[in-house]
Amino acid sequence: MNWICPKCGSAECSTGQFQATGGNFAKFFDIQNKRFTTITCGKCRFTELYQADVSELENIFDFLLG
Repeated sequence: MNWICPKCGSAECSTGQFQATGGNFAKFFDIQNKRFTTITCGKCRFTELYQADVSELENIFDFLLG
C-alpha cells in the first residue's frame, strides 16, 4: 500500500473495518448500514476513515441475524 501519514510522514500503517448505524430507523432495528475502512499510522496512531458501500442484501442479513 502506498500511504504516507499526513501528520508524521511515516509509511508504516495498518488497515481495518467497522460498521455503524445511521439514522433512526437503522438504530431502532440495530441495522449496521454504514461501513468504513480505516488506515492507521503505525508510528503516531493517526487514523483516516473511508466510507465503503454496503449492499441491501448485507443489510437484510444483518437485520435477520441481529
